[in-house]
Amino acid sequence: MGYEVALNKSWEELERANPACAISVRFLADTYSINIQERQVLSLSCNIPAKDFQAILILHYLATQLKGLPVLTGEWLPFRQLSGVEGYREAFRNRSLVPIIRKYGGNAQGLYAALERLPAQNAEGADAAIIIEAFGGVPVLLKVWQKDEEFDADANIFFDRSVTGIFCTEDIVVLAGFVAAAV
Repeated sequence: MGYEVALNKSWEELERANPACAISVRFLADTYSINIQERQVLSLSCNIPAKDFQAILILHYLATQLKGLPVLTGEWLPFRQLSGVEGYREAFRNRSLVPIIRKYGGNAQGLYAALERLPAQNAEGADAAIIIEAFGGVPVLLKVWQKDEEFDADANIFFDRSVTGIFCTEDIVVLAGFVAAAV
């Protein structure tokens, strides 16, 4: 069964928002076409359907966007400070922070190459930091600290407080995993 129940609920929620038959949404470096009648989320860059867990994330975003996204607060919170994250901390770390540390822990400046591929900009803090616009109105701040003689490499991902008005905790873990894979 996998994601079938969650995917059906996501489509139903989107249909209640009464959108047009076909909509497009930018997610990271790709644009996705969402066909309501056919219940299909299609990557326009690859012309292939999105994986179920990716489609769920896109549909959740789109349903909230159609109702009105929450206003950005400008307050950056690490995952651990979001509510309801207790059972998700290990998954968050393994899916997002560990891959970033492996890739950039020895060369934090390499993170800036993502600026060429993603809707992103430089940010302040750490040895390297960027803000990625994962979806319109959903910024994600990545910070990387390079390994040195005293400390091991580290990384963290921060979210604008408003993200909790768009996604549940599980969606935020999935979102962070996609961001980590994209950089």
